[in-house]
Amino acid sequence: MKIQQVLKTFLAWALIAVLAPAQAQAGNADQTPEQYIAKWKDVAVRKMKEHGIPASITLAQGLLESRSGNSILATQGNNHFGIKCTPDWTGGKVFHDDDKKNDCFRKYRSADQSFEDHSKFLMRSRYARLFELKPTDYKGWAHGLKQCGYATDPRYPHKLIDIIERYKLDNLDRGVDVSYASKGAAPAKTAHKPSKHAGGRSDDNVVTIGNARPVELFDGRIKFVRARKGETVKDIADEIQQMPGLVANWNDIAKDGHLEEGQVVYIQPKRNKSKQQESCIAQQGETLWGISQRYGVKLKRLAKYNDMGIADPIVAGQKVWLRKPRR
Repeated sequence: MKIQQVLKTFLAWALIAVLAPAQAQAGNADQTPEQYIAKWKDVAVRKMKEHGIPASITLAQGLLESRSGNSILATQGNNHFGIKCTPDWTGGKVFHDDDKKNDCFRKYRSADQSFEDHSKFLMRSRYARLFELKPTDYKGWAHGLKQCGYATDPRYPHKLIDIIERYKLDNLDRGVDVSYASKGAAPAKTAHKPSKHAGGRSDDNVVTIGNARPVELFDGRIKFVRARKGETVKDIADEIQQMPGLVANWNDIAKDGHLEEGQVVYIQPKRNKSKQQESCIAQQGETLWGISQRYGVKLKRLAKYNDMGIADPIVAGQKVWLRKPRR
């Protein structure tokens, strides 16, 4: 009798041992694209404001490269963008078969760190021309990433565009939220909490101004807004609680002038030189002031670098120095 009882107990525990892993696996279903977006969209938008990379592009790349966060690289190395080790990489490593057997990929302490490294990776000089595109030009960014060598797959741009349009991620680039009827998606937890200061500024490089106007960053460091239809310099100056003359000076324009819809208006001083590149090629009809606005470099500095007056004409194809040339 005792032997039968022992056998029953043994068989019961053996059955539990066999079924438990299967039940755990069944309960650990893959994360859906909708859940991935809900979890990481706020982080992508924050990175857009900090570095100027469209949130739609960041999320589309994350969805594609990490299979919605379910890939081996994402689950074992918190690597959501398939970024490989480089000679200067000193962080963790995870090895996975890719172009080569046991290719070395970057390993992160958290997925949030992967998003930050992705932004910094795209701010390298080889991707500099992408930042000349409008933040809402996700198609230009998608094709530009392929042209700059981010991926070898000839269909890569089309895959990104398809993801963006399928889930309407381009709304995020325009400051419009996206949401889906998806259960189990929780916002990503991050350790970053901005502390507010006078003037609406915060430590995370986001300025809060009236009417929920989105504030963008050029080159990851210069804050600007886009003018609305019929606005003046004074309108924007009033919103950010600055003197119109100061805002006009930052943008090298008249303080009583009207602005064109969509015109870039810097809400802090432009820089003395370009951070990303030494020079650019002037486009048809472009002025030195237009280049000053396009690259966030002070107009007087550009004139000095190029030995010309601030109102001197330039021609299409002309090389314009964005920092002091090396003689």
